[in-house]
Amino acid sequence: MASPDTDELATVPLPAAPPAAEPEHIQPEPSEPERIQPEPSAPESSTPAASAAPEPSAPARPRGRWWRGITGSLAAGLAVLAVGILVVAGICLYTGAPGPGATLLIGHPVAAVLALLAQRAADRRDGPAAVGAGVAVALFTVSALTLFWLT
Repeated sequence: MASPDTDELATVPLPAAPPAAEPEHIQPEPSEPERIQPEPSAPESSTPAASAAPEPSAPARPRGRWWRGITGSLAAGLAVLAVGILVVAGICLYTGAPGPGATLLIGHPVAAVLALLAQRAADRRDGPAAVGAGVAVALFTVSALTLFWLT
């Protein structure tokens, strides 16, 4: 099923192709049952039956796609950063090297989960609710970077 937020086209069932005719020089085997050829029906019109029905108008492009793209990138980047911090902590634990502190190990995943939940809300809603969720994603990202990297 195509997502309503993409430009994918809806799929339309294609008309069945006429059965392929067997070449005359090839004779069917005697054990093979005879094929019953359908009787020709009325000639088909120049327009297929699928196009006879009026097509529904294409939905308008949702507004704010660029904003959802930016906030989605921020949320995904924050999630990748949280996974990276956890991987580095695991490597440091294995090698005995000093690694990131408990604040980073807890704060980054929490900020990433909050940003991803806010992005999900932004993708599923329209209007002020979507804008508020997008602003929340931006605030979670800026807060995480400010608290954990600039201090």
